[in-house]
Amino acid sequence: MTGQLTFPRQHARTQRFTLGAPRAFTVSPDGARLAFLRTRSGTDRAHLLWVHDLDTGRERIAADPAALLGGAAEELSAEERARRERSREGSAGIVGYAVDDAVELAAFALSGRLFAAELRAGTARELHVPSGVVDPRPSPDGRHIAYAMGGALRVVGADGDGDRAVAAPEPGDPEGVSHGLAEFIAAEEMQRSRGFWWSPESDRLLVARVDTSPVRRWWIADPAHPDREPAEVGYPAAGTANAEVRLFLTGLDGARTEVAWDRERYPYLARVHWSAAGPPLLLVQARDQRSQLCLAVDTASGATRMVHADEDPVWLELFPGVPAWTPDGRLVRIADEAGKRVLMVGDRPLTGPELHVRAVLDVTDDDVLISASAGPEAPEPAIGEIHVHRVNGRGMERLSEGRGVHSAVRSGGVVVLSSTSPTDPGATVRIHRDGKPAGVVASVADRPVLTARAQLCEAGARRIPCAVLLPSGHREGDGPLPVLMDPYGGPHGQRVVAAHNAYLTSQWFADQGFAVIVADGRGTPGRSPGWEKAVAHDFAGATLDDQVEALQALAGNHPLDLTRVAIRGWSYGGYLAALAVLRRPDVFHAGVAGAPVTDWRLYDTHYTERYLGLPEEQAAVYAANSLVTDEGLSGAADPARPLMVIHGLADDNVVAAHTLRLSSALLAAGRPHEVLPLSGVTHMTPQEQVAENLLLLQVDFLKRSLGLA
Repeated sequence: MTGQLTFPRQHARTQRFTLGAPRAFTVSPDGARLAFLRTRSGTDRAHLLWVHDLDTGRERIAADPAALLGGAAEELSAEERARRERSREGSAGIVGYAVDDAVELAAFALSGRLFAAELRAGTARELHVPSGVVDPRPSPDGRHIAYAMGGALRVVGADGDGDRAVAAPEPGDPEGVSHGLAEFIAAEEMQRSRGFWWSPESDRLLVARVDTSPVRRWWIADPAHPDREPAEVGYPAAGTANAEVRLFLTGLDGARTEVAWDRERYPYLARVHWSAAGPPLLLVQARDQRSQLCLAVDTASGATRMVHADEDPVWLELFPGVPAWTPDGRLVRIADEAGKRVLMVGDRPLTGPELHVRAVLDVTDDDVLISASAGPEAPEPAIGEIHVHRVNGRGMERLSEGRGVHSAVRSGGVVVLSSTSPTDPGATVRIHRDGKPAGVVASVADRPVLTARAQLCEAGARRIPCAVLLPSGHREGDGPLPVLMDPYGGPHGQRVVAAHNAYLTSQWFADQGFAVIVADGRGTPGRSPGWEKAVAHDFAGATLDDQVEALQALAGNHPLDLTRVAIRGWSYGGYLAALAVLRRPDVFHAGVAGAPVTDWRLYDTHYTERYLGLPEEQAAVYAANSLVTDEGLSGAADPARPLMVIHGLADDNVVAAHTLRLSSALLAAGRPHEVLPLSGVTHMTPQEQVAENLLLLQVDFLKRSLGLA
């Protein structure tokens, strides 16, 4: 090994170039301070809490985990490890924080200990409370901090006095009852990572009580360490019981009033919003996700009234930032209307078919700040672009400029705009105050040792969004190249984006001698509700058909050797890769499937049932979309193609049983394949050596399988 830094090693060491990049921005309402997280360098894993002074442009450290822990290594509780796995958080230090309304007090946990930082004064201190602190959050007035610990929700004064439990398991409660934490399904699939919410007056909280005792128990062992007991995991597989979630209005003295709604009909608590603009809002969803209610809570009695009801014959999506109130009391939501996804304020749509609304970022008296991609009737395709717009009854204005993927945080007159582009590495963070440039937040992320050169285009009759990457230095006339399809290809996983770093790994594979294609077929987000919902009951057909269509369409104007085509992917992409070589060996000649879902009966309720229904009602659908059932394997065709399956044995999301069952089924069918088990690895692979070597092993397998030198 030479001293030269290779891309696989750099990619692993920098955690995909996320280390050193600023994130998690919060602007004070007076426009004076911007809080954010950033590591010291592009290879340092520990995030620090920083404050940017908007008047002077200076940055200072508000909290340094190394100093606060005295140089000791972090120790994470099981609850904190689970939270980080659900959010795919692989870094260390201060990975999350919460603030009061004035953005003067920040609270965060380190090694299960509670810390507070005075952002204006620039000091940080530990509050001595019981260990095991998870998700601490100050009250809006900054006088208290609530946190989850040991199944209870506790509150302590910001000065460290008066620590007490305000909600805790009671005698007679079954094991598995907790307060103030999101259950697995909410955190993994609903993007609801919280389990408690402060009132605007700081005098009480809404607290989720989660009972996991009905959930089926699984045991995840580490075969490399047979002396260790298997980890017990409550996993709500499709068709089985979910955790029972109730919600309580809870006073600082522990007095509780239960919030009432039809939990039997609407068991999923998907969203909670509590602001000074109106009563608390809940979004509750039916198990089949075809109906949902937006409910307002009477804070005196706990009774609820319906504010809005939604129904959809296929399914209803959940969106960031909604539902919410405008300051004058109108409901803000995102809806699928007449084939388009629009912003609704009250009963009025404020956007049309030119935009595909993705999230609400901020709501004020004057406008709503949204994130949106090009809609079905956009004047230009704008492939992979996501922009920030301010919208009101008078029209809309795009705040982000240039091709790219943009996001924003806003408070008062300050907007913090984070922007990527297809040509420049990383993201640029610009601050605007009162519509004028007011500085930047520096990134210290490493610059990649290679440059991604993605050609964004649309392919086939369905105009499938694609990115094509050729080897660096490839010239016209060099001849056709072996092809590597590199998709995710499933719901919630848009890969074709106008961002340079999104294609670094694909470019590295291209530089090994491949033409790499990333294709976002039906089911992937970003185009229209109909595009996303075309995969209902048909993962195996729609998503695979679109990969084939994109490949064959691109062969007309790109140097593709269709006699040597491989496919690789992770998670849903792993499922798609295995599906491709089993069912379309006429098109795909080798595949690498990482952490694949192979039997949808083993995947979780909220995700799987949304797309495939209940297994007891849709047995044929599950069988047809499976890789391990007789019906699923009957679709396998000859000749058998080389397949490498990779799986982390500690994965509690797509458990290793998926790969083991697939291997057994393939062995019984006489189909050769390779299995690479990763001891101690979860659904993500933050370990530097593992992540680096995985890329090298995949290239070696693909070259061997396609007969490349």
